[in-house]
Amino acid sequence: VQLQASGGGLVQAGGSLRLSCAASGIIFRKYTMGWFRQAPGKQRELVAFVATGGGTYYKDSVKGRFTISRDNAKNTVYLQMSGLKPEDTAAYYCNAKYGSIWLDTWGQGTQVTVSS
Repeated sequence: VQLQASGGGLVQAGGSLRLSCAASGIIFRKYTMGWFRQAPGKQRELVAFVATGGGTYYKDSVKGRFTISRDNAKNTVYLQMSGLKPEDTAAYYCNAKYGSIWLDTWGQGTQVTVSS
């Protein structure tokens, strides 16, 4: 299984970024796909996920600012981030869940840095 995240960068507060994650080695359409993030010195946390049927979940602090979507034809999940805040600064990772268990594979992640 490979999860290749990209699209991070340095942006000013209030700006936008779109993250992408290409998955291989899984039957993509059968997996819930999620985005996690980890800031320095903090635990990795779930930011959002999109289920196989299209239902979504968002961490409270990103509701109304982030939008997760998936393209099953491209085996890719996206995270559109707008209204970025300095506290969104973190390494962002995608992952896949079948049933109730997230895969034990993370890929290299993509760094998002928001300056104030």
